[in-house]
Amino acid sequence: MGAPLVVMEAIAKDFPGVRALDDARFELLPSEVHALVGENGAGKSTLMKILAGVYHRDAGRILFKGSEVEIRSPHEAQQLGISIIHQELNLMPHLTVAQNIFIGREPRRGFGALLDDRDLNDQARLLFQELNLKMDHRRKVGELSVAGQQMVEIAKALSFKAEVLIMDEPTATLTEIEIDELFRIIRQLRERGVGVVHISHRLEELKQISDRVTVMRDGRYIDTVKTTEAPIDKVISMMVGRTIFETTPELPGRPDPEVVVEVRGLNRGRMVRDVSFQLRKGEILGFAGLVGAGRTEVARAIFGADRLQSGEILVHGQKVDIKSPADAVRHGIGYLSEDRKRFGLCLGMDVETNVLLAALRRYLGVLGAVRSRLTESVARSQVDHLAIKTPSLRQKARNLSGGTQQKVVVAKWLTADMEILIFDEPTRGIDVGAKSEIYRLLNDLAREGKSIIMISSELPEILRMSHRIIVMCEGRITGELTSAEATQERIMTYATQRLAAA
Repeated sequence: MGAPLVVMEAIAKDFPGVRALDDARFELLPSEVHALVGENGAGKSTLMKILAGVYHRDAGRILFKGSEVEIRSPHEAQQLGISIIHQELNLMPHLTVAQNIFIGREPRRGFGALLDDRDLNDQARLLFQELNLKMDHRRKVGELSVAGQQMVEIAKALSFKAEVLIMDEPTATLTEIEIDELFRIIRQLRERGVGVVHISHRLEELKQISDRVTVMRDGRYIDTVKTTEAPIDKVISMMVGRTIFETTPELPGRPDPEVVVEVRGLNRGRMVRDVSFQLRKGEILGFAGLVGAGRTEVARAIFGADRLQSGEILVHGQKVDIKSPADAVRHGIGYLSEDRKRFGLCLGMDVETNVLLAALRRYLGVLGAVRSRLTESVARSQVDHLAIKTPSLRQKARNLSGGTQQKVVVAKWLTADMEILIFDEPTRGIDVGAKSEIYRLLNDLAREGKSIIMISSELPEILRMSHRIIVMCEGRITGELTSAEATQERIMTYATQRLAAA
């Protein structure tokens, strides 16, 4: 493959209260797809943000095509030919695809006084032809799917003549079909000599797309191996420094026959249509379906985040009127949103405050003052119980890794002692070690008699963790399976049933 495109040596980076990187290193070859893996907080994204000019390193050096370079900003990285596609896409939804690709670099006419829309659209069209992408470059980005927006980000990166493309969790929110299309584009880039860094928690993807794998742990470099010589269990062992058993855990015994929640004929627009089901005490009820099936909309309706048009919700046989999340909490219902940053956390507040947020009234004194000694003790016990990686309870939530943020949200609802918990994509963006801990936690909660609704787009996860499985398609329930009846094939049959009939 020739001399390395990128060499990073002895990289160190400190943030307030935590050393994010310590003697980290990385190498990328031309025409290589190089997977970068590790648990949440391992330093993967931080290392790549240093390469992309988002952060500046505190120590170490970077060589690009054999020459040592200083990369002080994303613009300098792009000028070198290094582009990054962040996990949270950075596009302007009100602008067209072409306008997003060339924002700040629009072609002009009339001595630079006017934008040349024709040239702009022609350049975008040529880019898509090179990538064999069928996409209308005049369409507004806000109208595209997540997969479509990622393709726009790739085209934008290549418009800078990128020789290095960094992709941070590019498949986290994509369907299998969309992942296949993304991998086709990545292979095409590899054939053109582009070096691709692929950061992912989905270890099963490694064999499909990568040539080599670099493993990081606790901000340090562990090893680099050829993908063909790296069994998944070996990669996992290097990531976590301990053995993670990926076999199906034993589900808690049969749920209590007592029905804790009953939903009757819920309706809300096209995404929730005549939805009815029951949830029993100590049960993990899985909700499966393709993206856009309406699973999250059902959860939000039950939690009072979205108002219902019709239908009934019963808790312990009593009809309840849930018009807001506060109403849901009063009836013992907690919701862990798939978008933890927007709906699960106060990012500017510290860990302790976030953990206590849903139950703060319990810890107020006579005159309304917070009983700080007690709140600190409660928060500390949750941090220890869930193995939350934080340098202190005073650490701001925004400075935590994605997996650690998810654990803080879990801690919040455990502190509030909710009887009914709705987990929406509980392991999205979480590494294999943290996943194992979340699975163990869900099982423990069910054993304690908590009733759990778990929404997941990962079929192995649904099959592994559910007593029963509800399958949705286009806003309706199209199937219900026991754990003994369920297979990936049967779930997918139900998940596409409404589409096939249309």
